[in-house]
Amino acid sequence: MKKWILIVIASIILLGSALFFYIYESSRAPLKEMKAYAEERAKAEAELTKIDEFYLYNGTETHYVIVGENKSGEKLAVWVPEKKDKEIVEKKMADGISMQDAIAKLNQEENPKKIMGVKLGMEKDLPLWEISYLDEQSKLNYYYIHFDTGKWWRKIENL
Repeated sequence: MKKWILIVIASIILLGSALFFYIYESSRAPLKEMKAYAEERAKAEAELTKIDEFYLYNGTETHYVIVGENKSGEKLAVWVPEKKDKEIVEKKMADGISMQDAIAKLNQEENPKKIMGVKLGMEKDLPLWEISYLDEQSKLNYYYIHFDTGKWWRKIENL
């Protein structure tokens, strides 16, 4: 009797684990497709040879941002619009502010309790850094900084 109970419990655990992994992989499939599309366009149009980072930015329009190197070793950021008929935007990382500089700018002007994430994005044809953070009251905030100039663009507070 104990043997049957153990077999049933083990079968339920195995079936549950398999179902969990199937659902997880199915939910990640669209993101993998987006990443593959963005990498393909970045390699073809911006001539990237190495890809280091991928960001998904959902603003007024969706952009996929690829950071990598071209054949001459320059580090580039490539903003790939979700819409296939729109052109990509590419910038040298050296021509914009770094992630660390964007975080330093946030720390100068605000008092973040915890930084949740930092990613490149695009709003109104403006490349930018989006920083999400928690304030002292643990409310979610977004802080946007121009990639090119390092100037504050906008913030969304107390979410």
